[in-house]
Amino acid sequence: MMSKSYTNLLDLASGNFPVMGREKKRLPRVMTVAGVISELDDDQANSVTSDVPSSIIVDRIIIVANQLPVKAKRRSDNKGWNFSWDEDSLLLHIKDGLPDDMEVLYVGSLKVEVDSSEQDDVSQLLLDRFKCVPAFLPPDILSKYYHGFCKQHLWPLFHYMLPYSASHGSRFDRSWWEAYVAANKIFSQKVIEVINPEDDYVWIHDYHLMVLPTFLRRRFNRLRMGFFLHSPFPSSEIYRTLPVREEILKALLNSDLIGFHTFDYARHFLSCCSRMLGLEYQSKRGYIGLEYFGRTVGIKIMPVGIHMRQIENVLQLADKESRVAELKQQFEGKTVLLGVDDMDIFKGVDLKLLALEEMLKQHPKWQGRAVLVQIANPARAKGKDIEEIQEEIQTSVKRINDKFRQPGYEPIVFIDRPVSLSERTAYYSVAECVVVTAVRDGMNLTPYEYVVCRQGIPGSECTAESNGLKSSMLVVSEFIGCSPSLSGAIRVNPWNVEATAEALNEAISMADGEKVLRHEKHYKYVSTHDVAYWSRSFFQDLERSCRDHFRRRCWGIGLSFGFRVVALDPNFKKLSIDTIVSAYSRAKNRAILLDYDGTLMPQTAINKVPSPEVISIINSLCGDERNTVFLVSGRGRDSLGQWFSPCEKLGIAAEHGYFLRWSADKEWEVVGQNNDFQWMQIAEPVMKQYTEATDGSSIETKESAVVWHYRDADLGFGSCQAKEMLDHLESVLANEPVAVKSGQFIVEVKPQGVSKGLVAEKIFATMAESGRQADFVLCVGDDRSDEDMFEIIGNAINSGILSSSTEVYACTVGQKPSKATYYLDDTAEVRTMLHALAEESIPPPPSEIVT
Repeated sequence: MMSKSYTNLLDLASGNFPVMGREKKRLPRVMTVAGVISELDDDQANSVTSDVPSSIIVDRIIIVANQLPVKAKRRSDNKGWNFSWDEDSLLLHIKDGLPDDMEVLYVGSLKVEVDSSEQDDVSQLLLDRFKCVPAFLPPDILSKYYHGFCKQHLWPLFHYMLPYSASHGSRFDRSWWEAYVAANKIFSQKVIEVINPEDDYVWIHDYHLMVLPTFLRRRFNRLRMGFFLHSPFPSSEIYRTLPVREEILKALLNSDLIGFHTFDYARHFLSCCSRMLGLEYQSKRGYIGLEYFGRTVGIKIMPVGIHMRQIENVLQLADKESRVAELKQQFEGKTVLLGVDDMDIFKGVDLKLLALEEMLKQHPKWQGRAVLVQIANPARAKGKDIEEIQEEIQTSVKRINDKFRQPGYEPIVFIDRPVSLSERTAYYSVAECVVVTAVRDGMNLTPYEYVVCRQGIPGSECTAESNGLKSSMLVVSEFIGCSPSLSGAIRVNPWNVEATAEALNEAISMADGEKVLRHEKHYKYVSTHDVAYWSRSFFQDLERSCRDHFRRRCWGIGLSFGFRVVALDPNFKKLSIDTIVSAYSRAKNRAILLDYDGTLMPQTAINKVPSPEVISIINSLCGDERNTVFLVSGRGRDSLGQWFSPCEKLGIAAEHGYFLRWSADKEWEVVGQNNDFQWMQIAEPVMKQYTEATDGSSIETKESAVVWHYRDADLGFGSCQAKEMLDHLESVLANEPVAVKSGQFIVEVKPQGVSKGLVAEKIFATMAESGRQADFVLCVGDDRSDEDMFEIIGNAINSGILSSSTEVYACTVGQKPSKATYYLDDTAEVRTMLHALAEESIPPPPSEIVT
């Protein structure tokens, strides 16, 4: 069923996207894509690659984010703008971890509105002086995109807040989604203006641009592109409530590398991919990857760090040190706890105030001594929720101060204004403990900044202790991204006010020696895992994820946000019916090996009995004396023998080849070397135990094997149970002559030495021994067990069972990574191909025709 997540997403496939308030076209300064200028503004779905290299080829990365790392200020005469770097922007410091000779280009919007008459001049100025490409969003799009979809829907959802009622958050608004898509398209147009798709890397940041990868991948199939999410990624139960959940998920998977701060966030994303798209991740040598249509999408887990040099430079400022002296005098004799938070409903400032109140109540010794300095940065969003939390905080501050006020003492100093990094470091330097009680936060770098400031620099007034020993204490919420990396911090559940109050008391009462040890541990981590380390690590993984881009054949398929790129080995190609028919007609001795389920019969079919068409095709192929035709299946011999009884000359290998019959008038052979099935008495009780515990699962008992099916079970739980069962069975059957294997929604126990590959080898060897060495081999299958057949063909040529001149057509069903050389899209194409071969077959003499 086609998605209805956009008004007409078919327009997107053809490039006719209805951008609201389309901006004025202009000649791009840099043109690296071959073709006429108009092509750069034409959103065709075809991939664009440059046949003419750019005049200067250098390594370059394009960093795309919602906002550029620049500050803009209107000139005093109101004629033009003044721009400067925003030193507080994370994007600005990414280049510290990149190769020295790598050029960095930024694409993003400005925090100010620029009149359309000035946009061209501003764009040229930013590109020339700052290597920035601004994306100007029309006001109607900006409001719905940023303040609507981003801040009123994605941001709360990603922080586990659902709009259960109209008064509790904002319900999904499709016009906001349309604006979000339109804004992402504008960003993509700006990237396309300046990109050299064969040489540049693209690094996209955060939830504002989650569908941008699809726009860029549609245009450049081999583009090297990474994405990093700076917010939490919610559990699948939360994420699945998003009406456009699959559109965003598939768009992200058009990246080559997707980064998250913590394993929890990555695990939630992988769970969504599993439950909604049926994708399972694999971990190889420490790297996590998702196989997606032949591409491996890497998953990176690396928390961002702070910019050490920036903090150290601020610590050296003389005005900062004078501010430290002022604060030391102001809080002389007091123990300072510090909170630095945005005015946000998820920062838990109100819970922090309640915890302080509880601590002063339970530990009266701190009354008159403990002071919480709470810095509240201005809110980034707006709305009723923000207004309510501001009012609640102000009320709590007044109430607690009134309750515990003494002459010259108030327990809470509330700073409700923007505070510069210089002033912030001064507060860090005098604070005994930093408290972060956010109920959900993507990362939160406040504890990192605090640790570095408490370390100080030699000779500075801000050293933590006069004796030269540095110390710091942290009380942090277990629900923030930096919590796992701060093993010496006291972690709290901020919703448990009493426990948080005890944590505050423990932190400021701790022995100095213990504080020093914890501080040293934190400083060692923070100083070595800074923003440069983070960006270097991400870029190295991006390079690794993209190293095969130009070796593989890629093409795009799908409409709208169902678009994806299929990447396959250069030697892997679609089987041409004309080519195989030509080879078939020339051959004297042919071997044809066919799987059944998923090859001749669709996997989704409920009635698995072969159709008259299939029986007719098989009979035509078997009727040609030059053909040796085998059905090689995992099914039991009774059902296969009954279904294909009209095909008297058909060979059947049942149960993956344990039973073999050359034709209907021959006896079944037992290919397996072991006829002792006592192991079934061990395997079946184990499987029964897991079946009872896993709703939707079932056991299939064959003559030579036992199979546990979980296709109809909960995907996540079934997969988990399958892994557990695999380990369990391998343990209890360790001394038995069996193999335990997992497959597509199955776990199977079968005798050792039984596989479709061994069946193929036996068929080829028997033909060679009888003087009919195969000069044409067709082998078709669709799943993991059929890969054994594809692999054995190469070995058979090397061992002489097959001639080096044998024409081999190993073909898998579906475009996916395989050991086969060819593919067909589905079972219908398989039947069409076999029908074409059947028409080229020589029918048997009239006397041999079965009536």
